[in-house]
Amino acid sequence: MRVIALIPAAGMGKRMGAGMNKQYLLLDNRPILAHTLAVFEQAPFVDDIHVVIPEAEISFCREQVVEKYGFAKVRSIIAGGSERQYSVLNGIRALSNCNEDDVVIIHDGVRPFVPLQVIRHSIETASRHDGALVAVPVKDTVKCVSDGIVTDTPPRETIWLAQTPQSFRYDIISAAHELAAAEGFLGTDDASLVERLGREVHVVRGDYRNIKITTPEDMLLAETFLKNQTA
Repeated sequence: MRVIALIPAAGMGKRMGAGMNKQYLLLDNRPILAHTLAVFEQAPFVDDIHVVIPEAEISFCREQVVEKYGFAKVRSIIAGGSERQYSVLNGIRALSNCNEDDVVIIHDGVRPFVPLQVIRHSIETASRHDGALVAVPVKDTVKCVSDGIVTDTPPRETIWLAQTPQSFRYDIISAAHELAAAEGFLGTDDASLVERLGREVHVVRGDYRNIKITTPEDMLLAETFLKNQTA
């Protein structure tokens, strides 16, 4: 069994309000994407890395991230699509030489603080079951609202916040994405596509520091996390 990390980083970062895509914003003088790739580069249980980015940025990413920081596990840089789901599909289709039981671990390019033990647990769970979803329990009470009026208060213990990585055997995630593409279905994450197949996705306890950097406030939090790591 091989483990392939697929890193979608094709988002435009409109909420960040910066002059460049968020994956290239500097965090401690290195692009956010470089911090994320470093985690998987250092993980001994990850064999290959494939990055999915906007087609126009492939040369920049190769020169200014992959080659500049020496990521030897990065096997390819793949052109993304108009939606994250299409970017992941492009990435999966580029992995056509995978065996059915190889594990594909899909992780957002702007989540640089995922702990190695969470990645390992995700891979182990996906190898035994239909899929693994990293998530954390909500801390606040959740309200369902329609037209400004509360319609329901679901039990807090049943609500978890999905993160990445999300890991699946190649045959399962490939089938899930191809079916969604054929039917024109756009899901909220990769796990939702696997759920449509009637498969059971198991939850792996994540980490509240495993944030997705999408806003200026997230950058401030990320800088704090990084300082605590190096202190």
